[in-house]
Amino acid sequence: MRIQGHLFAWLAVFMLAVAVVYGLWSQEPVGTTALFLSFALSAMIGFYLIFTARRVDVGAQDNKDADVADDAGELGFFSPHSWAPLLLGAGAALAFLGPVFGWWFLIFTVPVMFVGLWLWVFEYYRGENQTQ
Repeated sequence: MRIQGHLFAWLAVFMLAVAVVYGLWSQEPVGTTALFLSFALSAMIGFYLIFTARRVDVGAQDNKDADVADDAGELGFFSPHSWAPLLLGAGAALAFLGPVFGWWFLIFTVPVMFVGLWLWVFEYYRGENQTQ
Protein backbone atom coordinates (compact mmCIF):
# COMPACT_ATOMS: atom_id res chain seq x y z
CA MET A 1 0.00 0.00 0.00
CA ARG A 2 2.95 2.28 0.54
CA ILE A 3 3.95 2.13 -3.14
CA GLN A 4 0.47 3.14 -4.28
CA GLY A 5 0.49 6.03 -1.80
CA HIS A 6 3.76 7.36 -3.15
CA LEU A 7 2.49 7.00 -6.72
CA PHE A 8 -0.54 9.14 -5.91
CA ALA A 9 1.64 11.65 -4.04
CA TRP A 10 3.88 12.06 -7.08
CA LEU A 11 0.79 12.30 -9.28
CA ALA A 12 -0.46 15.11 -7.04
CA VAL A 13 2.83 16.99 -7.42
CA PHE A 14 2.65 16.55 -11.18
CA MET A 15 -0.99 17.71 -11.29
CA LEU A 16 -0.13 20.80 -9.25
CA ALA A 17 2.69 21.73 -11.63
CA VAL A 18 0.46 21.16 -14.67
CA ALA A 19 -2.38 23.16 -13.11
CA VAL A 20 -0.11 26.15 -12.39
CA VAL A 21 1.46 26.12 -15.85
CA TYR A 22 -1.89 25.61 -17.57
CA GLY A 23 -3.57 28.32 -15.50
CA LEU A 24 -0.86 30.90 -16.19
CA TRP A 25 -0.54 30.01 -19.86
CA SER A 26 -4.16 29.60 -20.93
CA GLN A 27 -6.04 31.94 -18.55
CA GLU A 28 -8.94 29.48 -18.88
CA PRO A 29 -10.75 29.00 -15.55
CA VAL A 30 -12.62 25.73 -16.16
CA GLY A 31 -9.62 23.60 -17.13
CA THR A 32 -7.50 25.19 -14.42
CA THR A 33 -10.14 24.39 -11.81
CA ALA A 34 -10.40 20.81 -13.06
CA LEU A 35 -6.63 20.37 -12.82
CA PHE A 36 -6.52 21.82 -9.30
CA LEU A 37 -9.36 19.50 -8.28
CA SER A 38 -7.41 16.58 -9.79
CA PHE A 39 -4.42 17.65 -7.70
CA ALA A 40 -6.57 17.74 -4.56
CA LEU A 41 -8.07 14.32 -5.24
CA SER A 42 -4.67 12.75 -5.94
CA ALA A 43 -3.22 14.32 -2.80
CA MET A 44 -6.13 13.11 -0.70
CA ILE A 45 -5.85 9.52 -1.97
CA GLY A 46 -2.05 9.55 -1.59
CA PHE A 47 -2.28 10.85 1.98
CA TYR A 48 -4.86 8.21 2.88
CA LEU A 49 -2.80 5.37 1.43
CA ILE A 50 0.45 6.51 3.06
CA PHE A 51 -1.29 7.11 6.40
CA THR A 52 -3.02 3.72 6.29
CA ALA A 53 0.17 1.90 5.25
CA ARG A 54 1.73 2.85 8.59
CA ARG A 55 -1.03 1.13 10.56
CA VAL A 56 -1.48 -2.11 8.62
CA ASP A 57 0.82 -5.04 8.07
CA VAL A 58 3.22 -4.96 5.16
CA GLY A 59 1.62 -6.61 2.15
CA ALA A 60 3.33 -8.76 -0.43
CA GLN A 61 3.31 -5.86 -2.89
CA ASP A 62 5.63 -3.91 -0.57
CA ASN A 63 8.19 -6.73 -0.39
CA LYS A 64 10.59 -6.83 -3.35
CA ASP A 65 11.38 -10.53 -2.81
CA ALA A 66 7.74 -11.67 -2.53
CA ASP A 67 6.12 -14.35 -4.63
CA VAL A 68 2.58 -14.31 -6.00
CA ALA A 69 1.60 -17.01 -3.52
CA ASP A 70 2.56 -14.76 -0.60
CA ASP A 71 -0.58 -12.69 -1.19
CA ALA A 72 -2.90 -15.72 -1.31
CA GLY A 73 -5.62 -16.32 1.23
CA GLU A 74 -8.75 -14.61 2.38
CA LEU A 75 -9.00 -11.04 1.16
CA GLY A 76 -11.90 -9.93 3.30
CA PHE A 77 -15.67 -9.83 3.40
CA PHE A 78 -17.59 -8.88 0.27
CA SER A 79 -21.31 -8.26 0.29
CA PRO A 80 -23.55 -10.60 -1.71
CA HIS A 81 -25.68 -9.31 -4.55
CA SER A 82 -28.14 -6.56 -3.72
CA TRP A 83 -30.76 -4.68 -5.70
CA ALA A 84 -30.68 -1.68 -3.35
CA PRO A 85 -27.79 0.18 -5.09
CA LEU A 86 -29.65 -0.13 -8.40
CA LEU A 87 -32.77 1.40 -6.86
CA LEU A 88 -30.73 4.17 -5.21
CA GLY A 89 -28.90 4.92 -8.46
CA ALA A 90 -32.15 4.99 -10.46
CA GLY A 91 -33.69 7.35 -7.90
CA ALA A 92 -30.65 9.63 -8.03
CA ALA A 93 -30.65 9.64 -11.85
CA LEU A 94 -34.32 10.56 -11.88
CA ALA A 95 -33.73 13.22 -9.22
CA PHE A 96 -31.09 14.86 -11.42
CA LEU A 97 -33.77 15.13 -14.09
CA GLY A 98 -35.77 17.29 -11.67
CA PRO A 99 -34.33 20.61 -12.89
CA VAL A 100 -34.99 19.54 -16.48
CA PHE A 101 -38.67 18.69 -16.13
CA GLY A 102 -39.43 20.83 -13.11
CA TRP A 103 -38.76 20.74 -9.41
CA TRP A 104 -42.09 19.00 -8.85
CA PHE A 105 -40.42 15.84 -10.21
CA LEU A 106 -38.44 15.56 -6.96
CA ILE A 107 -41.67 14.71 -5.13
CA PHE A 108 -41.60 11.33 -6.87
CA THR A 109 -37.86 10.68 -6.95
CA VAL A 110 -36.79 11.52 -3.40
CA PRO A 111 -38.90 8.70 -1.88
CA VAL A 112 -37.33 6.25 -4.37
CA MET A 113 -33.88 7.37 -3.24
CA PHE A 114 -34.78 7.05 0.44
CA VAL A 115 -36.20 3.55 -0.06
CA GLY A 116 -33.04 2.49 -1.92
CA LEU A 117 -30.84 3.95 0.80
CA TRP A 118 -32.94 2.31 3.53
CA LEU A 119 -32.75 -1.09 1.83
CA TRP A 120 -28.99 -0.79 1.31
CA VAL A 121 -28.21 0.27 4.89
CA PHE A 122 -30.40 -2.40 6.50
CA GLU A 123 -29.79 -5.29 4.08
CA TYR A 124 -28.08 -7.39 6.78
CA TYR A 125 -30.97 -7.06 9.20
CA ARG A 126 -33.58 -8.92 7.13
CA GLY A 127 -33.96 -11.56 4.45
CA GLU A 128 -31.47 -14.25 3.46
CA ASN A 129 -28.44 -12.14 4.50
CA GLN A 130 -29.70 -11.58 8.03
CA THR A 131 -26.94 -11.95 10.60
CA GLN A 132 -27.64 -13.82 13.80
